[in-house]
Amino acid sequence: QVQLHESGGGLVQAGGSLRLSCAASGRTSTDGYMSWFRQAPGKEQEFVASISGAGGLTYVADSVKGRFTISRDNTKNTIYLQMNNLKPEDTAAYYCYADFRGEKTWGQGTQVTVSS
Repeated sequence: QVQLHESGGGLVQAGGSLRLSCAASGRTSTDGYMSWFRQAPGKEQEFVASISGAGGLTYVADSVKGRFTISRDNTKNTIYLQMNNLKPEDTAAYYCYADFRGEKTWGQGTQVTVSS
């Protein structure tokens, strides 16, 4: 079984930065994709970014491209989401997602609130 633990959320002013972390434990794998999704109140869940097992392939949603960067440290079983130039519309609960050998796991989420 895999567990995911997100951290790094908080309250920040528009234009500020935050870095989210997602640490995986249990039956992890270095060759599985890990991703970030977000969900704002009253809105559908939205894909943010994903990264391949070795970290060589990354995908970022158009809505955050140029502002958010996803990275991965397999020595720590952790992925990161560096969020710069945050906007009020980035306010949401951010969830980590992992697919390790077909075992799909979601984290509990971390709240990001951007004030204008």
